[in-house]
Amino acid sequence: MHPSRFSFAVMEGKVDEAVEILRTNPTVDVNWKNQGQENWAALHYACQTNRVSLVALLLAHPCVDVNLENDHRGTPFCYACTNGNTACVRLLPKDPRVIVREMADYGETTLRLTAFYGELDVLKRWIASGREVDLGEPGNDRTDAIDAAEKQNRKEIVTLLKRFKEDPGNIRSELRVELGWYDELAAELFALIVFVSDGLLQTGKEVQVHTPAARFFAIANRLPLELQMVLCRVAAGRPQGNILTKDREPAFKFLAMKYFFW
Repeated sequence: MHPSRFSFAVMEGKVDEAVEILRTNPTVDVNWKNQGQENWAALHYACQTNRVSLVALLLAHPCVDVNLENDHRGTPFCYACTNGNTACVRLLPKDPRVIVREMADYGETTLRLTAFYGELDVLKRWIASGREVDLGEPGNDRTDAIDAAEKQNRKEIVTLLKRFKEDPGNIRSELRVELGWYDELAAELFALIVFVSDGLLQTGKEVQVHTPAARFFAIANRLPLELQMVLCRVAAGRPQGNILTKDREPAFKFLAMKYFFW
């Protein structure tokens, strides 16, 4: 089967069709680029249109290249940001494979373009994620995010970025409280787990390297420690209180059993 069929299913937002293609054609090239559309790949389409279920499906695929560039050097993360697709921006930065500092369209950075287009909610979630926030070189019309916001009279964005530049740690903490960042990420992670396990991948009775449960362990162990603690509190049924580091593995095993084995 030609990979264009999968790409077009994603472009049209046909989740069921995309899942069925992957189930019946496990070797399909999920990174195939549509030369007639400036070399866009399926993940570009999913991120631009805020199809978060399809983004989750693609991130879970073992062969996906999350940093594919099109003819304008635009990555999927760039299009999620510049189109104000906060659902995707909540999901993408927690995957360490996603490079957020790449240059984007015509050499401008994704951060500068996001500020230029006035995507305040995206910038808040980007900062809260803990990933790199490179405000660029002052006066550089390709990288300076504050300058881009000022030129477009984006007053709230200018204020946010200037405050972040002066005190990044406190601003990040404030935004995480404002956005309920960790609880939100935990909920989205569970949604990803359920989505991927829902008929796409077969599970066994033991945690083995090829099972979704094993993938869950890999994802969970890459998350920020604070979010790991949230997951452990969920597993322990204790919304408040401390969780010891040694409790993480049994908590993750509990969650894997709960979500993968029935």
